[in-house]
Amino acid sequence: MRTYRDLFRLREFTPLFLSSAAQVAAQTVSGLALGTLVYGVTGSPLLSALAMFGPSLAQVVGASTLLAAADRLPPRSALSGLSLLFALGTAAQAVPGLPVPAPLALALGLGAVSALGGGVRYGLLHEILAKEGYLLGRSLFGMATGATQICGFAAGGALVTTLSPHGALLTGAALHLLAATVARFGLSRRPPRATGRPSIAGTWRNNALLWSSAPRRHVYLALWVPNGLIVGCESLYVPYAPEHAGLLFACGALGMLAGDILVGRCVPRQRRGRLVVPLCLLLAAPYLVFAVRPGLPLAMTAVVLATVGYSAGLLLQERLMALTPDALSGHALGLHSSGMLTMQGAGAALAGGAAQYTSPSTAMAVMAAASLAVTLALAPGLRGRGTRTPPLPRRSRT
Repeated sequence: MRTYRDLFRLREFTPLFLSSAAQVAAQTVSGLALGTLVYGVTGSPLLSALAMFGPSLAQVVGASTLLAAADRLPPRSALSGLSLLFALGTAAQAVPGLPVPAPLALALGLGAVSALGGGVRYGLLHEILAKEGYLLGRSLFGMATGATQICGFAAGGALVTTLSPHGALLTGAALHLLAATVARFGLSRRPPRATGRPSIAGTWRNNALLWSSAPRRHVYLALWVPNGLIVGCESLYVPYAPEHAGLLFACGALGMLAGDILVGRCVPRQRRGRLVVPLCLLLAAPYLVFAVRPGLPLAMTAVVLATVGYSAGLLLQERLMALTPDALSGHALGLHSSGMLTMQGAGAALAGGAAQYTSPSTAMAVMAAASLAVTLALAPGLRGRGTRTPPLPRRSRT
């Protein structure tokens, strides 16, 4: 499997891809609408930011309690059922006259549940494509997510203006319902990848099992921490260049797209392991130029170069799957997704705090230096060539 066209020849890939795109579009539109709605009622930037980005932080709760179910539920039923739950929750947020804590609580609850959705979705993607095709498929999913978010924010802004935030939330609910329909009628019925009843205790056991392997630990840390710190840099685009923040975000999307294409299509398998550390360093190094507060052309160039480094995540996910038993693939990918989003929220908060006491440009350079330091500390554990799956303990039933 060498081209993106090859992916769409697999019968189940297309409905999974379309369902995921509809889910991302729904979350983008409804997140913007809820943030606008909360800000209009309260006038509080903090509550507005919590409405938009709080669900990402809430994923740590789902990763700690729900992920054992990612491999123990039938994928088709789980994905369609979760999308239906999101549709109902988003529609409930659109009810006029709700006190502000109600839609915020719903947003945080749905954010926690989305950790399970990520585990089921990417576990099924790995099952459909197998380890040989996972990187190419994940590359395409990443590009589609970026493009969908850009279009979703643009469409969401238009919907908020023309239909009001309540109407935009109902549109998000309809998109969630579309995702549920595509998953239910497009995917095949598959059995769970693992047996046993999902439980909080099982989630903790599997998290401990995944964390017990030093190679997997290094991969998880490399997926979470350098990425999260650089998202902190991106969270300061608006205060750094209020009139040109959109250009910087667009440059970031361009760099991510280029990186995904280069790694997904152009890098031979035998060379991928050598690129993990250089790409993680590339993710941070260009942001050091912000220490001298560069003009817009140089800032745009730095952002494009840096965001190519996000493609290291594809290589690290491929390595994670090579180090993980198939029966835990959904749980492992869900833990990666939840941890990454949690660290991105934490990185944004840390960068905002640093900018409060220094300046946006200084805070961006500090976050970049911290990301470089973390990557260099993890580099010895990421250069290992061995990718054999560590054996499971005898007592595990997974």
